[in-house]
Amino acid sequence: MENLVQKPHIHMDYFEDLTGDITAPVAVSVEEIGVRINTIREEKGISLEELSKLTGFSVDNLADIEANRFQPQLGALIRLSKALDSAFGRIVSGVGDRLYTITRKNERRTVSRSTVSKGQKPIYIYKSLAPEVKGRHMEALMVQLEENPDADMSVHDGEEFIYVLDGVVSLKIGGDSFELEPGDSVYYLSTTPHLIASKTGKATILAVIYEG
Repeated sequence: MENLVQKPHIHMDYFEDLTGDITAPVAVSVEEIGVRINTIREEKGISLEELSKLTGFSVDNLADIEANRFQPQLGALIRLSKALDSAFGRIVSGVGDRLYTITRKNERRTVSRSTVSKGQKPIYIYKSLAPEVKGRHMEALMVQLEENPDADMSVHDGEEFIYVLDGVVSLKIGGDSFELEPGDSVYYLSTTPHLIASKTGKATILAVIYEG
């Protein structure tokens, strides 16, 4: 689960476009992702150069992320959260303050987008299903996938559970390929190279990500 220029070859992520069918009220702006990363980095007193060494991402790319000129994919956000010693959920959907949360279908927040490069349309858009729970180690998201035949495999820390809600999903994991239909699911360690996209048109999945 990119065309981001990096130092070593560290791929960024996986999921696809969450638009169309999953309608969102205006809630948390996806533009806050870069602001959150910048705030956490400055709180920790880490320079862009130091963060570049910790993640393998170039200083220019990190600056683009913080300025919201580039929206990183979830794998990149997980790597950034590890480097910043910060909860993945804080970067993706902010700090929660509740012991539990109930999210009605019309309350799903668009919390993050991902783009392949500057100026191009988003390839992934994520909706959080539980952004208010404090101290959480899992992130529950609804994601609408589009076709992405040219994407690279993704590798990052953590674990993922994917449940297909509609459409047909193309999954590559390790050296194997699968097609998943509504009702099918997959659980894997995110350190296994993986790529998930819609086979044709759009598909919708429920994704639960454990940052490890």
